[in-house]
Amino acid sequence: MTRIDQRRFMAQPAGIGEATAFVEAFCAKRGVARDDVLRLVLITEELFTNTVVHGHGGGADAPVNITLRIEAAEILLEYSDAAAPFDPLARVQGALAPLDVHPDARRPGGLGLPLLVQLASQVRYARVDGRNCLSIALDRAGG
Repeated sequence: MTRIDQRRFMAQPAGIGEATAFVEAFCAKRGVARDDVLRLVLITEELFTNTVVHGHGGGADAPVNITLRIEAAEILLEYSDAAAPFDPLARVQGALAPLDVHPDARRPGGLGLPLLVQLASQVRYARVDGRNCLSIALDRAGG
């Protein structure tokens, strides 16, 4: 059984559900622990939503590529989109600062990327051939 799978989606709102279903199916086929599935789905949903809403202003016929690979101790997610250059890791550093503010005084949003970084064991960003490319490693909970 192959331990790697990849798929291309269009950066459209409907693609969010398609991408998370792809992640769930990949994990189910390979017996991935439920905690790992939930983390991967949450990360995929956050990235794809940001691509559609912020990267393409609500959607575009631009490809989003997702590759999943299972290693002995980790699951690797490679995610790339054709949106404008955006390094999410550069935004994470200051994003947690407003958490000490009462929730009613906070602006909505801004917590997804810090959460993504906390869920992963490693996150790397690169701009390659006009694409935003993220490599995300998750330590396997149920290895």
